[in-house]
Amino acid sequence: MGLREQLNDDLKDALRAHDETRTNAIRLLKAAIAQVEYTRTDPKNPDFNKPVTENDLLRVVEQQIKQRREAIELYTKGQRPELAAQEQAEIAALEKYMPAQMTRDEIRAVVQQTMADLGTKEFPKVMKEAAARTRGRADGKLVNEIVKELTA
Repeated sequence: MGLREQLNDDLKDALRAHDETRTNAIRLLKAAIAQVEYTRTDPKNPDFNKPVTENDLLRVVEQQIKQRREAIELYTKGQRPELAAQEQAEIAALEKYMPAQMTRDEIRAVVQQTMADLGTKEFPKVMKEAAARTRGRADGKLVNEIVKELTA
């Protein structure tokens, strides 16, 4: 079953269970996916007329999670813990659609292997390749942190 079908089934389940948090998270995710599909119909878009793949959908989920993490930081700074808790609950609902996340040690091993494969310790080159190798399976900030640590 693809991500779209899973989202439709989960939305129905959330509506039946009267789970407002999950319902909102899934509806916003579906809207973001629809936006990606719509932008692909614009001739000015570099991805014009390309089909939306599962990887594209995972990237949208990743972006939605990232937006919520940024909102949590802002709500925390603004002394709004109830809104931060709501965003955290939506993250939990969205993480269900992501592949298993890598641990810090696994990311470190990938970065070290990347440095060995490239034969360099230059941050930009290593970061670009490490980000590509861990896409969807690791948080970009964590990858960045580990690459900085190992290339310093």
